[in-house]
Amino acid sequence: MTSVPAPGPVIATSWSGAVAEIRIGDGSRRNALPGRAWAQLARQVGELGETRSLRVLVIRGHGDTFCAGSNMTDWVDADSGYVEESFAHMEAAFTAIEDCPVPVIAEIRGVAAGAGCQLALACDLRFMADSARIGMPIARLGILASPAFAARMVALAGPAAARELLYTGRLVDARTAVDLGLADDSVPEEHLAAHTSGLAAAVAEQPPAAIRAAKLAVAAALAPQREAAAANPRPAVARSDFDRAIAAFLGQRSAAAAVPPAAPP
Repeated sequence: MTSVPAPGPVIATSWSGAVAEIRIGDGSRRNALPGRAWAQLARQVGELGETRSLRVLVIRGHGDTFCAGSNMTDWVDADSGYVEESFAHMEAAFTAIEDCPVPVIAEIRGVAAGAGCQLALACDLRFMADSARIGMPIARLGILASPAFAARMVALAGPAAARELLYTGRLVDARTAVDLGLADDSVPEEHLAAHTSGLAAAVAEQPPAAIRAAKLAVAAALAPQREAAAANPRPAVARSDFDRAIAAFLGQRSAAAAVPPAAPP
């Protein structure tokens, strides 16, 4: 496999035949990404989609997790314009994946939470390690679920499940995610890479025009839902709740990091 690093430290691209892979993050902060990295991801997916030799795109996280969403240190003392811009970069990345002309597969280890969940839901197929979890724990942070966020969950899991997951912020395990329709398969972690690679290779062997047409056909069926979501833009956060929640979350993380490990018994 030849590797071609994308600009910047947290989005890397590699190729194996007609299958491209994007690796998210650098392993720190459970691969939570700052706004500029979401913008980079959108550009990278767009460039790959224009490559005629591409048959399948696989998105994985760096190391043992997929993506924990957005790096909230990026929002400390940020003005509202910057926060809104960050969410616009996220949505551009998700839309780029949905608009990519070839199938996109998410391989999920560890956690896919918040924007990481939306990243997975934007993909065509999602394979989860049996130890992984997925969900949208954003309400407690004062983040306002956008129509586009909700639409992706509703399209896969239906309105009842989407409501419960958005209202509670609950993360569900891989088997529950499959039952709800949020994932396509739950695989023992040690077999996940082989499972993903095998499916990607099987898709890549199909006539490319037929596969691209199939993706377009599904996109056309979902177009009214996407268009309705895009027509109702809303603010990304409730600012006062958001600022308090970010400060509390980062304070808790700092306190946890400062606690020395317990002495062995």
